[in-house]
Amino acid sequence: MTYSPFTVIGAERDSRFLIVCDHATNTVPPDLGGTLGLPDADMARHIAFDVGAAGVAEALGAALGAPVIRTEFSRLVIDPNRGEDDPTLLMRVYDGSVIPGNRAADATEKERRLDAYYRPYHVALEALAARRDDTAIVAVHSFTRQLRSRPSRPWHIGILHAWDRRLSDPLIAHLSAEPDLTVGRNEPYAGHLPGDTIDRHALHHGRLNTLIELRNDLIGSAPHQAAWGERLAPMLEAALAEVPE
Repeated sequence: MTYSPFTVIGAERDSRFLIVCDHATNTVPPDLGGTLGLPDADMARHIAFDVGAAGVAEALGAALGAPVIRTEFSRLVIDPNRGEDDPTLLMRVYDGSVIPGNRAADATEKERRLDAYYRPYHVALEALAARRDDTAIVAVHSFTRQLRSRPSRPWHIGILHAWDRRLSDPLIAHLSAEPDLTVGRNEPYAGHLPGDTIDRHALHHGRLNTLIELRNDLIGSAPHQAAWGERLAPMLEAALAEVPE
């Protein structure tokens, strides 16, 4: 089977929503030998991918009748949710773990990975985003409950946004009305980075957007991922309906 750096699910779906999962997998492509020299325990951690996010994204896309695009390479290979000039694009150490396969990666190797994985993903993502004039991009991510030597994070879900809050504000309102949820605005991270996926494909085009961060211990199994996708879908639809024309 030929390797592709991305997968599109439901390309024929015609919803305004486009569901994006930048950190879907911990796969290291075959041309890198299938490994970065990390032990399996590290490759199963949040440093290699957003645990559970792909399942939520696929369930959300199915519930909304929306296309889904997801990566097929680990964020440790090269991070598709960073600008090409971001210093964290290709990490050598992450949350206490040294990445052996990146230790000798020079500028030439970084450019090769951009061409092989990162750029084809973003070209495909932009084509999907441009399929209609009123696309609303929803990026699905997950976060670990606690980084090493850091305080525990109390949020069940965070909604991230930059200056364009048109979709995020009503979504936060709907989530905050749920009594069992602790909701963060721009938590556990603040806003967006220049050149990241939302900046590149939404903010620069005036497209509605929001980024969902789910705590990964809540979405560790397929049933939990499906349940979150089904729970979020009507809230997103309601939030979209509340955005002023």
